[in-house]
Amino acid sequence: MADNTSRDTRGFHELSLDERLTTARDGTAWFARHLAQISDADLDVPSALAGWTRKHVVAHVGYNAAALCNLVAWADTGVETPMYPSFEERNTEIEEGATLPAAALRNLFDHTAARLDEGWRHLPADRWSHEVRTMQGRTVPASETAWLRTREVWIHTVDLGSGASFAEFPEPVLVDLFDDVLSGWRRNGDGAELRLMPAGEPVTDVDPAFVGARTEVSGSLAAVVGWMCGRSTDGITTAEGVTPPRWI
Repeated sequence: MADNTSRDTRGFHELSLDERLTTARDGTAWFARHLAQISDADLDVPSALAGWTRKHVVAHVGYNAAALCNLVAWADTGVETPMYPSFEERNTEIEEGATLPAAALRNLFDHTAARLDEGWRHLPADRWSHEVRTMQGRTVPASETAWLRTREVWIHTVDLGSGASFAEFPEPVLVDLFDDVLSGWRRNGDGAELRLMPAGEPVTDVDPAFVGARTEVSGSLAAVVGWMCGRSTDGITTAEGVTPPRWI
């Protein structure tokens, strides 16, 4: 966790590659279990994400796996293969995917998840360090696809609105989500006044140089991360009306 030099629990990126891939697969399985509990008719109801139905969430998670397959292929072959042609085409793909019949969407999720897992299993050891580029323009090693997938499947399981919560996330995922969101805010110059106070963790000021009254946000690590990601206010203590900035 950022600003923490005494933490015993490892963050996601401190795990071995095999452990990181297992965490991504566990998240995919968790998403699949929640998806299986939702009837076809209930896929059309609004998700926990404003403006998206559950079908949008499933389409996005399915197409995300396909996009990450592109990065794995890029690392494997050396031929540049972007995740998506553009943000516009990505958004259009999700909107069109949300119109698919329920059975087709379920198949999309299963098929693309299996393709990604196969790509990971067959990627040679010396290609995991090959650099690829994320949709946000970051240059990262191919091993980062494990984190990109982990982040998607664990968070979007909550977005299905079927009872999943951040309290069920593995702690290494929570630790690195905290860092991810914090880094995004700092990079964008947002949330300077926020003081994050997860229980049992060091206090973290978004902008240590900020001069003025701090807005404290406290709760369990899972609650604070859920709030930071804009998903939940459960278990959070902060001033009335305080909302987190966007982070990605």
